[in-house]
Amino acid sequence: MIILGLNYYFHDSSACLVIDGKLVVALEEERFTRNKHTREFPERAVEECLRFAGISYADIDHIAVSIKPTHEWKKKAVYALKHLRHAAPFLKHELVGGFFKQRKLKSWIGEKFGAKQPPVAYVEHHQSHAAGSFLVSPYKEAAMLALDGSGEWACGWTGYGNGTTIECFDETYFPDSLGSFYEAVTEFCGFRPNYDEGKTMGLAPLGDPSVFYDRVAQIISFDESGRVKVDLSYFSYQYWGYRRCSEKFYEVFGQPRAKDAPFEKHHNDVAAAFQKVLEDVALKIARNLRERTGAKYLVIAGGVSLNSVMNGRLLREAGYEDVYIMPAAGDNGTSIGAAFYLYNVILGKPREFVHDNPYVGNAYEDEEIEALLKQYKLSYKRHDDITTETARLLNEGNIIGWFQGRMEIGPRALGARSILANPAIKDMKDKINAEVKYREAYRPFAPSSTVEAAGEFFDIDVEAPFMLKVCDVREDKRSVIPAVTHVDGSARLQTVRKETNPLYHALISKLGEHTGVPVVLNTSFNIQGEPVVESPRDAIRCFFSTGLDVLVIGSFTVHKRP
Repeated sequence: MIILGLNYYFHDSSACLVIDGKLVVALEEERFTRNKHTREFPERAVEECLRFAGISYADIDHIAVSIKPTHEWKKKAVYALKHLRHAAPFLKHELVGGFFKQRKLKSWIGEKFGAKQPPVAYVEHHQSHAAGSFLVSPYKEAAMLALDGSGEWACGWTGYGNGTTIECFDETYFPDSLGSFYEAVTEFCGFRPNYDEGKTMGLAPLGDPSVFYDRVAQIISFDESGRVKVDLSYFSYQYWGYRRCSEKFYEVFGQPRAKDAPFEKHHNDVAAAFQKVLEDVALKIARNLRERTGAKYLVIAGGVSLNSVMNGRLLREAGYEDVYIMPAAGDNGTSIGAAFYLYNVILGKPREFVHDNPYVGNAYEDEEIEALLKQYKLSYKRHDDITTETARLLNEGNIIGWFQGRMEIGPRALGARSILANPAIKDMKDKINAEVKYREAYRPFAPSSTVEAAGEFFDIDVEAPFMLKVCDVREDKRSVIPAVTHVDGSARLQTVRKETNPLYHALISKLGEHTGVPVVLNTSFNIQGEPVVESPRDAIRCFFSTGLDVLVIGSFTVHKRP
């Protein structure tokens, strides 16, 4: 049985193939169009999925789409009538935009499949988020939590899963959205909302949350079922315009930061307060779920679940043994979630797949890479053991573009399309931010550690393979790996298993033989504003347009100077 999963209605368009209950390939459209967080229909991603799997459109048995357009349509209509004076952006986004997206899907299916069209399952957005993540988690049973800006009018979802049985406890509906609450402070800090929330999370440790905490905490309330209520007088996102904050927001918290302007103390303090309130609210909801379900494990999904600082607190303080967050926990992963919801719940097939390996993208062989290097007349060298050579280069202080194997799914580079450096070099963070990534100086970088060595350097008792759980760097190790230790002593750790990525594991281990530290600085192979590189051509272009020292691509090294 072959299922094509699609996310196309919201941002981060994606496609995947689930064949006989196993995820074979999953790709994000942005990697091919080079338009970050694209909402375009994932035509290129679908074509590449089919090419990778060696199948045609005629082989597809089912299509699963991570949207149910009719879900809660009455609530949407009532809201539009209630806010008629502000309804134009809402009508454009929800009704007109939705109509054209549906028409695009039907037209595409007719074009590609003709008269023999496979059945299409429209799976609710938050079922795709939460249930879809649970169904590919390592847990037989778990509490489930999904938080995002909005999807089909819901923006929060709580429930419980056991085997293939999914129970939804409750949903929070727009505009009472924790995701939009956080988007507003992202806008206030001079960043792009629904795009740059990671920058706000990284900024928060530079501020003092106590300055504004009480005022921010008053904005959010919730009941025992986990339903959130937002004081909308601080916001204008509820009208679906391009501005998130109201004048009251500025009266209480001060003037917003203009884009590219310096950060003032109140910007940092407001970011810190919003971050802490987000964590506290999520923690209370998760604890309530723990009491209600008795579950030992928690599955989190939705765009808010990419807040790895929040996830770290949930892991430490919510009372669960571990927390699972899919590597593509945002909308990009809903194509996977919809496909597995169709397979396991709607079609009633048993669970037989665990999404513990993020390397589900496409790959390029050495022959393809070398042909391109020759075409571009680049000077390169082939190595029999690329990890030994790369470890040597890292130990010498070089910043490496690392392009290997199958591409990761999700926003985090996890050792397939990564920029790597030696974390023991004190000024390495500033150098990469300024000369390679071209981004704000405060932005931290993540460490990748072998799973065997993680406990020696980081205060964490579980694995973190997808770089979605922030933990503390052990105090005696902060001076040892300064380039990956944030200002508050934390780090967004990735633990690497030999069984999952033997090449990357070997590289980190060999760097450890040089330095005594089996940890590498890892950030995504891209520059600010661009998606992660997909192809060798993308990698070469990024290499020559940044301050990277060496490109390690397949079995080859490329230097800018002979």
